[in-house]
Amino acid sequence: MDILTSDFQQDYFHLFNLPVRFLIDGDALERSYRALQVHVHPDKFAHLPESERRLSMQWATRVNEGYQTLRNPLNRARYLLSLHGVDTQEELNTSMPTDFLMQQMEWREALEEAKQARDADALEALEQRVQHEEHTLQRQLAAVIDEARDYAGASGIVRKLKFLEKLAEEIGSAFDEIDS
Repeated sequence: MDILTSDFQQDYFHLFNLPVRFLIDGDALERSYRALQVHVHPDKFAHLPESERRLSMQWATRVNEGYQTLRNPLNRARYLLSLHGVDTQEELNTSMPTDFLMQQMEWREALEEAKQARDADALEALEQRVQHEEHTLQRQLAAVIDEARDYAGASGIVRKLKFLEKLAEEIGSAFDEIDS
């Protein structure tokens, strides 16, 4: 198949020849990405007319965007939901279940205490708890999206993962502050 004559609007799953689902084979994504890179790399088209060089550049950009989207679970979930017409409204809808709000407060307090004490062990323990929660939520996303096909219900889980992503960044910054 000549990728340059393919449908430029096809979704990323079809571009990478993967099933349209949350759980994907990471090795298959990697192999497909590398194969596509070889086909669309702009250096391969350097001797061709400007229009074909531009097209290869557009394809290279699309392949890179698709790869970045599918390899990150949160971005993959957002993308999947958008394919099904669901906007996660992460910026507008900040409502969370009470138990998750209580957990957020506990994590934030633990982060502040660890930062104040410059306690790397406490930060590492918090980081592990956050990573465990991320994996739990990713398993929930797989069940809700791939099995139940409850795309609207998955948006609440995506919002929780967004919070955890931000908290993980703040933990990383706290490690940097301690190291400096």
